[in-house]
Amino acid sequence: MKSAVEKLGPTRVKLSVEVPYEELKPSVDAAYKAIGAQIQVPGFRKGKVPARIIDQRVGRPAVLQEAINEALPTFYGQALAENELHPMGQPEVEVTEVPVDDKQPLKFDAELDTAPEFDLPDFSQITVEVDPFEVTDEDVDKEFEALRERFGTLAGVDRAAADGDSVTIDLTAKIGDEDIDDVSGINYLIGSGNMLDGLDEALVGLSAGDTKTFTAALAGGEHEGEDAEVTVTVQAVKERQLPELDDEFAQMASEHDTIEEMRAEVTEQVERGKRFEQGVQARDKALDQLLETLDLPLPEKVIEDEVHQHLENEDRLEDDEHRAEVDESTRKALRTQLVLDKLVARDEVQVSQEELIEYIVMSASQYGMDPNQFAQALDQQGQVPAIMGEVARRKALASILDEIKVVDTDGNEVDLSALDEDDEEDAADETAEATGETAEESTDEAATDDESAGEENSEESEDATV
Repeated sequence: MKSAVEKLGPTRVKLSVEVPYEELKPSVDAAYKAIGAQIQVPGFRKGKVPARIIDQRVGRPAVLQEAINEALPTFYGQALAENELHPMGQPEVEVTEVPVDDKQPLKFDAELDTAPEFDLPDFSQITVEVDPFEVTDEDVDKEFEALRERFGTLAGVDRAAADGDSVTIDLTAKIGDEDIDDVSGINYLIGSGNMLDGLDEALVGLSAGDTKTFTAALAGGEHEGEDAEVTVTVQAVKERQLPELDDEFAQMASEHDTIEEMRAEVTEQVERGKRFEQGVQARDKALDQLLETLDLPLPEKVIEDEVHQHLENEDRLEDDEHRAEVDESTRKALRTQLVLDKLVARDEVQVSQEELIEYIVMSASQYGMDPNQFAQALDQQGQVPAIMGEVARRKALASILDEIKVVDTDGNEVDLSALDEDDEEDAADETAEATGETAEESTDEAATDDESAGEENSEESEDATV
């Protein structure tokens, strides 16, 4: 097989391939065998029909077409490997010559987009500025308040409901004279906003036994989005009572005997969090500098196809304003991928089985799936190589901190080597999301919100939605 590459543009090439008939012949023989097993010819057993009879019955062009369709992906892949081409998107393939006999070759052309050629800059010459490292008493106090909330208990109160209270309520919904829903004994956290628009406002100021009616769009069911007359009745009002910050709390909420010992540990945790934030800032800004500095030509057809598919999935093909937003984010995500792939190649980044498993387990938990089922789905869809590429990019991204110079806004040099391995992985995840590398950001955030809401109400009752 012979192949040649013609450069059509910064990211577009034409691959011309010539395959001798001898290399195509195994596929031709396989095509005769497959067709012979499908047709019935008097005097011949099924699957034993000679090639000349098949030519008479279905025609040799049909046999060659099947052979070429079967063999073309293999020859295309070989030509890519021979010319060290890394395609982006689907190729446009045209068969230019079909062998009419065993003396003629198969010829085809493939136009495809490839990654642009570019050089990475000297990272040691890149300086990024981050916020100063500072841990205040207020930062530590905020962590303690979160812990108090976590270990708080609910107690009934004889007063009007306020924001942050938990209430037990009955709800009815009507559209005109039609009863849409009627539920009782729902536990709801005022201010969580995870049920009906207007419910929080309606509940504030109501005491046990009080009723209020308001209009709201229904959040689910066959009448989703339609306005309904909603009546809420409060059965009970409960407030969260927080524990005192004393030695008893320290023993309940930590492994320490005194609140002073616990405060020292919480302070260290806040410090690690601040270093983590500096690492995220540094990675974000270093990546932004790279994207601004490098003039990367992009494969326009790949971008056009991706934007079209995105808008088609959202049924917003005619929304020009949204198209511009999607186009911009797609370009940034693609530039980011190209830069990180270059880093992966430069550093010869390898992904271990343990790292792949860890990523799959983390992703599965985000979607509430069993890790084994999630892994099987990825394997069935052929997504494992893409997942390994994602993990490799994140590892490459983490390596940037070892090369760039980081200073804070006061001019002090920042040493981020104190970030431990887990912090580095978390920072890489945060940066990948910030640059649009993760396609499921909104889904992940929604899942996180749902989990948080569930934790808030875990001591109260199961969620309900009218």
